[in-house]
Amino acid sequence: MNEAVLWERLSKSRRAPLEPEWLGEVYSPGLSVELRRALCEKLGMLAEQGWSVIEQLIQRHGALPDLVMAAGLCHQPEARDWLLDQLRNNSELAEVNLCLLEALSCWGADVPETVVQECLHHPGQHHRLAGLQLLGFRSHSLSDDELLLFCSEPLNDFRDPVVIAAIRVLQRRDGSAISERLSELCKTGSDVVAGAAFRALGCIATPVSQRCLLELSQNLSDASRQQLARQQLQQQFRS
Repeated sequence: MNEAVLWERLSKSRRAPLEPEWLGEVYSPGLSVELRRALCEKLGMLAEQGWSVIEQLIQRHGALPDLVMAAGLCHQPEARDWLLDQLRNNSELAEVNLCLLEALSCWGADVPETVVQECLHHPGQHHRLAGLQLLGFRSHSLSDDELLLFCSEPLNDFRDPVVIAAIRVLQRRDGSAISERLSELCKTGSDVVAGAAFRALGCIATPVSQRCLLELSQNLSDASRQQLARQQLQQQFRS
């Protein structure tokens, strides 16, 4: 089938819902990457019905990246088990495994801890971001000290997106050690990282985080960062 025809059919899917069987029939590895991805996204959104077709396509074509993505999107326990099996059968965190890690992000609590640690230690940005996604879904089972240990390398990363992703994991907790670590980032991080750390302290909104913000508002030499600290304090006292 002509790709233009398929794109037109996808564009009308809100008015005329797509059947999973039709999506499976028109999918082909020979299609453009963008179209394969769009078809797989539609399959993934169909949950249990989508997984039965995704599974058939995997048996026919193998674990192609867009089919792996669809397996993650469908959020079915059977898909999770298949993804975990694939991960176990590929022991090294090579590029081929990155799509598996990303697909498993919402099942982070089921991914072996050693895999999460390997992701966070991996020098690649995308692997670290995938590891932080996995960590976010298992952080409830960790103490503050354990969580800070997991985040140690990402928080010291030279790439702002990695540090900010780690901050977002930490800001869900309200422990004093986490507030103190975020306070350090307000002083030493890049402007973008410091801004995220200030907002995280504002979200935590505990006496310790408020004390950190007060100290930062009084002691920082950078006037713009002092102002960020004051803004976060003012927002808390207004709420």
